[in-house]
Amino acid sequence: MIHIYTTPSCSSCRKAKKWFEEHHIEYKEKNIFNIQLSREDILMMLKNTENGFEDIISTRSKIFQDMDLDIEDMSMNDLVEFIIENPSVLRRPIIIENNKMQVGYNEDEIRTFIPKRLREIIMYTNTQEGEEGDYHRALEQYFEEQSTSKNSSH
Repeated sequence: MIHIYTTPSCSSCRKAKKWFEEHHIEYKEKNIFNIQLSREDILMMLKNTENGFEDIISTRSKIFQDMDLDIEDMSMNDLVEFIIENPSVLRRPIIIENNKMQVGYNEDEIRTFIPKRLREIIMYTNTQEGEEGDYHRALEQYFEEQSTSKNSSH
């Protein structure tokens, strides 16, 4: 399951959710202001980063500036607790599925969350019709398969 960590005022979060909805991809939204982030949430984020806390924390956030913090001077436990107490320091959205993670919204990178079957259809379409295969036709075929399988399971 895809988890998207969001806030209501975040335009990039809205773009990401809209993209998933347009592609009929299920996700679980976690509004970081409405839920209490857990240690496990933060550790799952860190597990998928290349540069640790630097990838998920916005050091330009007001709270970081006001408190004059340096993440280099903080222990891992201190940073995790700081994020739990101050979730607004997280960059948004943070999108995670298993070992895939994206921070922020990037239209090209978000395609890594396309389901395997849709990727297969896209590849087949590109192979059949040359490099410029019709992405929208592949989406239509995928959505048709999804609705057929849902109808047959009811």
